[in-house]
Amino acid sequence: MKVIKADVLGFCFGVRRAVAMIETELEKNGPLCTLGAIVHNTHVVESLTEKGGRLIHDLNEVRPNEAVAITAHGAGDEVYSAIRDRGLRIVDTTCPIVRRAQQTAEKLVKEGYFVIVYGEAEHPEVKGILSWTAGKGVATQTPEVEIPEGTTGIAVIAQTTKNPQQFAQFAEMATREFAGKVTEIRIVNTTCPETGRRYQAGSELAKRVDVILVVGSRSSANTRKLAETCSATGVPTYHIESASEIKEEWFDGCDVCGVTAGASTPDEVIENVVNRLNSERGE
Repeated sequence: MKVIKADVLGFCFGVRRAVAMIETELEKNGPLCTLGAIVHNTHVVESLTEKGGRLIHDLNEVRPNEAVAITAHGAGDEVYSAIRDRGLRIVDTTCPIVRRAQQTAEKLVKEGYFVIVYGEAEHPEVKGILSWTAGKGVATQTPEVEIPEGTTGIAVIAQTTKNPQQFAQFAEMATREFAGKVTEIRIVNTTCPETGRRYQAGSELAKRVDVILVVGSRSSANTRKLAETCSATGVPTYHIESASEIKEEWFDGCDVCGVTAGASTPDEVIENVVNRLNSERGE
């Protein structure tokens, strides 16, 4: 069986930057704590933990003189303030694309818009974006949402990892939903081009293979969406976190297997999957 990798897969710029920043900090200044998982990949988190990057979920867990890392998903202004109030040093690994979305949300609110974020309300990135709206925003994946009475303008933006085409569809539905209810509707595309490229590459890969493996943590929103994108092509698709999850029966009667991976999946995990496929198939 032939194994083909997608043209674009694995670590995006923002993730690679975040991991490099933490590794550099650990090497130069020693142990630090990360306020949540730096990226949504268990392999990355475990690797950084082994190097001294302690995972915490509350600032009360910070030890004296420890630096605190903001994850690639970003955080709200209140988190930065709380860290500074404790006199702690901040290592900010927020993805530049996420930071742009935060700044966009903040700017739109200052311009008088109520912000609707197309995204998963419980996702760390979305929570961070909403915190910059000063309470004048909401996250949703359906356009039927309540907006404050007296709202004259809404702005629609997106969680950065959302599929651009699906965001466009959502924006169209939101426009229909609020037409006549407000005097102005503004659409700002804050999706990340890097995740969009992976979705497109996954769709293209499906045209060349009999089965697809999507590699990445199940906690990763962009990896889950990548698996959904590949599955929507009709090609049998399996979302795995590592090579150990591969099952022989998936490939019965298959001549070509495609491999792709989410934006938070490290290179070595992808290569382990490819090597496992080649080894078991006698390549």
